[in-house]
Amino acid sequence: MAATVAPTSVGSVIPALSLWWREIVRFYRQRSRVVGVIASPVVFWIVIGSGFGTSFRGGSGAGNEHYLDYFFPGALIMIVLFTSIFTMMSVIEDRKEGFLLSVLVAPVHRSVIVLGKVLGGTTLATIQGLVFLCFAPALRIHIGLAQLGLIALTVFLVSFCLTALGFVIAWPMDSTQGFHAVINLFLIPLWLLSGSLFPLTGASGWIRLLMRINPLTYGTEALRTLLFPASATFAVSTSLIVLVGFSLAMFLAAFVVANRRTTKPAA
Repeated sequence: MAATVAPTSVGSVIPALSLWWREIVRFYRQRSRVVGVIASPVVFWIVIGSGFGTSFRGGSGAGNEHYLDYFFPGALIMIVLFTSIFTMMSVIEDRKEGFLLSVLVAPVHRSVIVLGKVLGGTTLATIQGLVFLCFAPALRIHIGLAQLGLIALTVFLVSFCLTALGFVIAWPMDSTQGFHAVINLFLIPLWLLSGSLFPLTGASGWIRLLMRINPLTYGTEALRTLLFPASATFAVSTSLIVLVGFSLAMFLAAFVVANRRTTKPAA
């Protein structure tokens, strides 16, 4: 009697880890992307920060410092934004190359695909963001161990929600050009209204409203509070709660988008 071979279950952890590792290896093999993601915000930070210089001083609280100091958290958020979003462009490339089709027909739930891709992008964005902290001593910022832990948590949450948002945008698209157009239309204004370039206090009423409902504002302000405690606008705990809520909402949206049935070919 022939022996019956039971189907092998690969579970969820190994496929998710495989996709996570693939994102990291793929990113660091493209050295131009690594350099571009770090160098561009550094150039922005030095040029814009030095350009505004001391002319930005005035009043009390946020903005009452040299603009290089004020813009530092904003430049860090820019690095995280660029890394998170452009990493998810790999969803479109995977579809064109046929890799996504291979993954979709594998005996794993689509939620595993979302988890692997989002965690991969989140890891990259977090590492890239934390590397930028090596410029902190130039601003005479001394970061303690507990402070560093909270900064890493904030950067991780911002990276996670932005990567999940990038996945939601990239999943239904089949053109990298279209993806870039959406980024320019939607994500750049999201960063501009995050308090990275100008403080919430002193902005016009309707701009303040947009900044308050922008989740990225809470990431920027949490970093600013941790790096420059005298510039606190929101409590760090409040910012972290908002970021956790937004991250969960974006991750759920990514699950819904990936599990939605469609007649569109995967490759």
